[in-house]
Amino acid sequence: MLYPNKLTTPVPRVTNTSRNNRQQSVDSHEGRDRGTSRFVALGTPLREAAFSAGLALILSLPFFGFYTYEQAGSLTVGTRFHWVAIAVAVAFFGRLLFLLAVRLRPTLWQVTGWARMPAGFAGSAALRSRANRIMTWAMVIAILFALVLPVLPFSNRYIIDLSTTVLIYVMLGWGLNIVVGLAGLLDLGYVAFYAMGAYSYALLAITFDLSFWVCLPLAGLMAALLGVLLGFPVLRLRGDYLAIVTLGFGEMIRIILLNWHELTGGPDGISGIPRPSFLGLPFTRNPEEGVTAFHQFFGWEYAGVQRVIFLYYLILILALITNFFTIRIRKLPVGRAWEALREDEIACRSLGINPTNTKLTAFGIGAMFGGLAGAFFATRQGFISPESFTFMESATIVAIVVLGGMGSQLGVVIAAVVLVLLPELGREFVEFRMLLFGAAMVLIMTWRPRGLLSHREPTIRLRL
Repeated sequence: MLYPNKLTTPVPRVTNTSRNNRQQSVDSHEGRDRGTSRFVALGTPLREAAFSAGLALILSLPFFGFYTYEQAGSLTVGTRFHWVAIAVAVAFFGRLLFLLAVRLRPTLWQVTGWARMPAGFAGSAALRSRANRIMTWAMVIAILFALVLPVLPFSNRYIIDLSTTVLIYVMLGWGLNIVVGLAGLLDLGYVAFYAMGAYSYALLAITFDLSFWVCLPLAGLMAALLGVLLGFPVLRLRGDYLAIVTLGFGEMIRIILLNWHELTGGPDGISGIPRPSFLGLPFTRNPEEGVTAFHQFFGWEYAGVQRVIFLYYLILILALITNFFTIRIRKLPVGRAWEALREDEIACRSLGINPTNTKLTAFGIGAMFGGLAGAFFATRQGFISPESFTFMESATIVAIVVLGGMGSQLGVVIAAVVLVLLPELGREFVEFRMLLFGAAMVLIMTWRPRGLLSHREPTIRLRL
């Protein structure tokens, strides 16, 4: 049987020319679609960046745009719109770069090789191993740089003294990291242990005429005792309630120091705190009769920077001891008990771990390092007062731990360097210090919720 319509209908011949034309048409349409989608994709970040810049303009204009100064006995209003322009530019380009980085993250992973890591537990273990090696080498480089800093060509008294301040905050951050990063107990009154160490050292050195090397461990023990005493009332508190109680405790200690005139000197503080010596060799130009000064013993000319260098290496040794102790104690049963308490207190109880003793050890050991840092601060300054131990100090230490990454030793170092150096490099922005801290906290919590170099991973894992 024939089908005329099928037999008579001509079948079109497909030639190479028509096939190429059709392919070129499809390619041109796809190219236009890709160009349009690329333009739309770029337009969204630009709109969000422009919106962020507008908000920055509205918020920064009253804060940065105007200021008051005294001229000819009257108060005059001045303008500094260039600061407003800087804030707007930072908001625009920062938001734009952030959105572009989020969009390009898969591509960056492909380029850097992170996307080729094995999946599952093996992949995460490989990532942690690589990150741990990088952070270990970075810490070694940082320690070597700190050891040779005083002898570098560009080093001077100002740089060494500023580095000493940075190391004090590094030691405080590592001490608080035991409480916050390892044990998971948010402590906003850490400055109380800092003050306890400073005043203990000052009173012991002046009243009993004890040397620095005797007063230093005693000050640490006094601060540890205070930490244990603080731990008892707050054993049942967690989270925000614990933070509020520790904040009140820090302010309570400051008020006691401010009003106990007979012991602490009140607002006048304590002056004339003895300075440390190097194996009994004081750093003075004209020592007492029968006493050999440091420069006389080595046959050098006297220079004030000698004492500054000695204090720098002293706080460096104390900080390295704190770091070594923290790293070692994480691998001990008490360190793993802290991590278990941080992850789940109920599971911690089910494993037979006593949460009471675990919290007390965390508070006590963390407070001890804060007290040691306070003792060094007192002997370095030669004068202490309650104004040196305000809530601003606690906020700075907490910001160092949070921004650096709770549980991360290297992150604390980076955050301490940034938060201490920025006010020094930009002294015009000292009045906006709290604003800068708040902005930094918001940025880190948005971009890196666990901190710059978070290391809250457990020391040991179970494979099921």
